[in-house]
Amino acid sequence: MPDATMLRALLALLLLATPAAAAEVKLATWNIAWLTTRAAGDPDLPRDVASRGREDLQRLRGYAARLAADVIALQEVDGPEAAALVLDPAQWRFFFPEERDIQRSAIAVRRNLPARQNPDLAELDLRAGARFSLRRGVDVTVGEGSRALRVLSVHLNAGCREPDDQGRECESLTRQAEVIAGWIGARHRAGEAFAIAGDFNRRFDRDPAILPALERAAPLARATAGRSNPCWGGRPFIDHILLGGAAREWLVPNSLRVLVYAEREPEWRARLSDHCPVSVMLDIR
Repeated sequence: MPDATMLRALLALLLLATPAAAAEVKLATWNIAWLTTRAAGDPDLPRDVASRGREDLQRLRGYAARLAADVIALQEVDGPEAAALVLDPAQWRFFFPEERDIQRSAIAVRRNLPARQNPDLAELDLRAGARFSLRRGVDVTVGEGSRALRVLSVHLNAGCREPDDQGRECESLTRQAEVIAGWIGARHRAGEAFAIAGDFNRRFDRDPAILPALERAAPLARATAGRSNPCWGGRPFIDHILLGGAAREWLVPNSLRVLVYAEREPEWRARLSDHCPVSVMLDIR
C-alpha cells in the first residue's frame, strides 16, 4: 500500500497534468455622468448639474445589477462614496486615482477577484492643477499569473469627436493618445494581457489619427468595430473597449452588449446618464 509521501507525490502530478479551467469575465465601461455626493449648487459643480434623487439612484442600482459585470471601468465618478451610491461596496472594490477632480475615472472589481492597483497614468492629465484639468487614467491588474488582465480606465479630452475636427482640443487628444500608446507599448513588451476601456470622446470608424496611433504601439482588438451604439436612439460609439496581448484571443465573439435604458423621456438623460453601459465577455484561458 503506498505511503503518505507517495500519495502526495501522485496528487501533485495529477494537479500538474490538469489544465486550469477557463473563466469567463464580463468587462464593462460606464460613464455615469457627474455621479457625486455633492449637493446641487456646490461651487465645484457646473450650475446645470442637478442632484440625483432617491428614485434616480435606485434605477441606476437596478441597471448595475442587470449589467452583472465583474470589472467596470467607470467615468465621471466623484470618489468611492459616490460609487457606493450605485455599486454595493460589500460586493465591489473601488480603485480611484490620486487626484481630487470631481469627474474621475475609476475601476470597480468584484471582491471575489484578486486585484491590485498600479500607478496612475498621470500623464493623461495635460493640465494638472488647472481649474479645468483633464483626467488621469486608472491602472489595475485583475487576476494573477498568466491569466492576469491589466485594465486601464480612461476619460479623454472632449471636443474632437469627428475625423475631420481640428484645433486645440484635437491637439490635446493627440497628446493623450501618445501617452496611451506609450502605456500600450510597455504592456506589449512585458507580454501582458491588457484592456483599455472608457470614454474616449472619439468616434473611431474612419479615424485617421487617434486610433492608428494606438494601433502602431501594438496589435489591438476593438470590440466596438463596425457597430453603432443604440444608447439614446443610436449614434456612433465614443465609449470603447480595446484589447491587447492575450486578451485579444480571450474576447468572446459577438459578446458586445449595450445596456439601453428603458426610460425614453429626455429628462432621463440627466437623471440616469447620457452614456449607457457597454460590455464584453472574456474567456480567460
